[in-house]
Amino acid sequence: MNTINLAITGVASFVADPISIDDWATAYKVPDRQSEGKYLDGKMVEKILGIKSKSWAPDVFKDPQVVIDTTKEAMRRANISADEIDAAIIVTCSPFMVQLDQDAFLLYKEIGLRDDIVPVLLGAGCAGFARAIALATQMKAKNTLLISYSLSSLYTQTPVYKNNSQHPYGKSLWMSAALFSDGVSAVVLKRGEEATGYSFYSRDSLNFGQEAGFDDPLIHYTGSGAWAPPGTEDCEALSCFAMAGPKIKEYYIKGMTLNHQQLQSVQPDYLARVKKIYTHQASPMLTNAFLDTLIKEHGISRDKMGINVVKYGNLVSTSTIKLLDDDMQAGILEAGDNICISVVGAGPERGAFIIPVMPAA
Repeated sequence: MNTINLAITGVASFVADPISIDDWATAYKVPDRQSEGKYLDGKMVEKILGIKSKSWAPDVFKDPQVVIDTTKEAMRRANISADEIDAAIIVTCSPFMVQLDQDAFLLYKEIGLRDDIVPVLLGAGCAGFARAIALATQMKAKNTLLISYSLSSLYTQTPVYKNNSQHPYGKSLWMSAALFSDGVSAVVLKRGEEATGYSFYSRDSLNFGQEAGFDDPLIHYTGSGAWAPPGTEDCEALSCFAMAGPKIKEYYIKGMTLNHQQLQSVQPDYLARVKKIYTHQASPMLTNAFLDTLIKEHGISRDKMGINVVKYGNLVSTSTIKLLDDDMQAGILEAGDNICISVVGAGPERGAFIIPVMPAA
């Protein structure tokens, strides 16, 4: 656990107007393996995954301008110009361009960042902001820009998610298309002189609490690299976001519990002291199960915790920042309020941080 001297001075997010899961299912046409020639309807998808609608707009999110505009809005809210940014970190598991961190080169240029800002692109999923915060705490930058985006619709709309006999999780690939959603978010961090909060990060590869390390990546996407490069027979079939369902459930519940315990170890009453708590929106079942446990054990109000996975689907690393952005725009948070963000994700990795929001006047 590290003390940090960072504050959030600007935040912005963008998601598409949610479409109902019934409309999504009608358009996507997930094959019904129980009835040849038929497709799963929205009612069945909702029953399996628990989401009622999702952010899904490939025509919007195929244009990098949506990332550029969202980032510039976060900077505007922080009252900071591009030449005042000292460091920038991009978080995405679905880049526009895969190789040589070209997303970072393109976006930094269009945002107007100085040429001496080193391109940093983290290939991270749902816990990406925890990794980015952990990295930002080790930098000396005065003003750090964090950018995240999930282009789920562009990746999962291909037929390989519907019929795939080669991938070990081929039969359940459609769930990734149904659950994961499109979203963009950006955060501006300002470094101060005094300690303002706490942050920690863990890969859990050597130890997972008191147990041996956790060795499942949670999301199995092994194609398009050197082991299955483009042009080879296995590349397309293995280039899919495949969820290891039981392992995800195991890691989420225990990982979020460990996050909570580590925060308590440095600030036993943190749940009472922070204004809001934002946890990763993995799925309605997992998110509600963890939040209900916190409520039952600590007697805190459900209003203190955000949830948006039922409405938007899993926005990946944008999920918690969207919750934060909504509260800031609604005036729920005031300058100086502390918030807590706690996340787990593919890797596996997890982390949490307590940080104040200090929006520009």
